[in-house]
Amino acid sequence: MDCLVCHEQTGTYKKFPTKAGRPVSEPTKFKGKTFYPPDWNTVAQSVGRPTKSNCGSCHFYGGGGDGVKHGDLDSSLLTASRDLDVHMSEEGGDFTCVRCHTTEAHKIDGRCYKKPAFDTRKSLLDDDLVSRISCVSCHSETPHQDGHKANDHTDIVACQTCHIPSFARVNPTKMSWDWSEAGRLNEKGKPVVKKGDYGKPVYHGKKGAFVWEKYVVPEYRWFNGTMEYHLITDTFDPDTAPLEINKPVGRRGDDKSRIYPFKVHSSIQPYDEKQNTMLNVHLFGSKESGAYWKNYDWDMAVDAGMEYMGLDWSGELGFIDTKYYFPITHMVAPEEDSLACISCHSQGGRLANLGGFYMPGRDHSPLLDVIGWLLVAGSLIGVIVHGIMRAVAGQWSAR
Repeated sequence: MDCLVCHEQTGTYKKFPTKAGRPVSEPTKFKGKTFYPPDWNTVAQSVGRPTKSNCGSCHFYGGGGDGVKHGDLDSSLLTASRDLDVHMSEEGGDFTCVRCHTTEAHKIDGRCYKKPAFDTRKSLLDDDLVSRISCVSCHSETPHQDGHKANDHTDIVACQTCHIPSFARVNPTKMSWDWSEAGRLNEKGKPVVKKGDYGKPVYHGKKGAFVWEKYVVPEYRWFNGTMEYHLITDTFDPDTAPLEINKPVGRRGDDKSRIYPFKVHSSIQPYDEKQNTMLNVHLFGSKESGAYWKNYDWDMAVDAGMEYMGLDWSGELGFIDTKYYFPITHMVAPEEDSLACISCHSQGGRLANLGGFYMPGRDHSPLLDVIGWLLVAGSLIGVIVHGIMRAVAGQWSAR
């Protein structure tokens, strides 16, 4: 990272893929593409407030490609329609990223990912290193018209839950990644590559097998804005897989927690079968360094990766199912496309798997059902009796 990544506006400032964030000093080819040294004067004179292109150059392409990681952040937001994002589209708010992610002394306001700094779970962000933002920062806790039932939900349901019915609505996002399938080479010793329906690789010999999806319905969890992370030195029970690499923190009854939408990315990753810990794999580098993408030897790559971290491993390599949670907060749909009540308040609805509380329309209590039907029957009998009495009284008055 440097100043120009966020502030230059020519679009010509490029980093070389294998130079650890540095541009080239002379024309250099990489995989058939030539990278040129920046025109420093032109680039420096173009600096301005960060645009979507500046932010997106990293955040849209994280994880190795467009839409790989987040699902709600990809290049489609550069020219977003109102149907895709009411905030970032020209016919909507025409927001850039910094409209919400404001800064003070280059400390960028964020939504979540509060990594605990101590065992007491006190966060560095709680010490005001970075301010936190959310929908209510602009829309308040009662964003709907007076008397609208949705205003009664904002204390337990995040705005994103209703207003982002699906993500990856233009470009696909990677939902699954199986590293155990990596290593297939063709007759020339090059990685095998196969593409799927979206023009995206569904198999690559370097990385394994993938699943891409569009119009993905989020999964929902209680979330207070913090995450717990599984560290490479933490042990786990492989019989309880899938292992959650990160876990949303939150619970019913916590006034800071809301029902929140997530992209849940599944993966199959290397782990130490004897020590029951995750492994660091050295992927990129020279053949002599033990890099997997040169030798296609898992043991050699793990040896190099663990040695670099100063960690031991047993030499018994296995693969474990894992999950990773990405909060969904972009690609806000227009009001008319927000979820209807029945989307959640129904059997088999979106919150079918979120337990621990009673939800009308989804859950049933035999006692409440009996009481409800008795009230209905009582009301019906009352109406009938009242009607009969009115009819009889009318006949007597007519006499």
